[in-house]
Amino acid sequence: MFWFLLIALVVVVAAVTLAVIGGGAEAVLPEAEPDRVADALPETRPVLREDIDALRLPIAPRGYRMAEVDDVLDRLAAELAERDARIAELTAALTPAAQAPAVAPAPADRPVDLTKEER
Repeated sequence: MFWFLLIALVVVVAAVTLAVIGGGAEAVLPEAEPDRVADALPETRPVLREDIDALRLPIAPRGYRMAEVDDVLDRLAAELAERDARIAELTAALTPAAQAPAVAPAPADRPVDLTKEER
C-alpha cells in the first residue's frame, strides 16, 4: 500500500510539473473573447416596439452583462429624449394656432333680428 501511494504521488507531481513547464510563455488556456451582443437596434431609423420585442441580451453566469444592458438602456433613453423634444416642439407650434379666434365676427352691414324676449 505504501508503494502504491508513493507512485501515485510521484505521478501527480510529474503531471503538475509538466503542465506548468510545458505551457512555456503561453498560458495554459487562451483568453476567452467576451461575448458581445451585436446591437440589434437599427441605426438608420428610430427604434420600434418590434425591435425591442426582438432584442435578446446575452446571459452571463450571474445574470445579464451590466455593460450590455447599460448600452441598450442609454440608447433607448437618448431616443426617448429625442422624441419628447420633438413632441414638445410640435405642441408648441400648434399652441399659437389654437389661440386664433375660432368664430368669425358677424358682418356689420347685416341687420340683427331680435326676438321679443331679447328687446
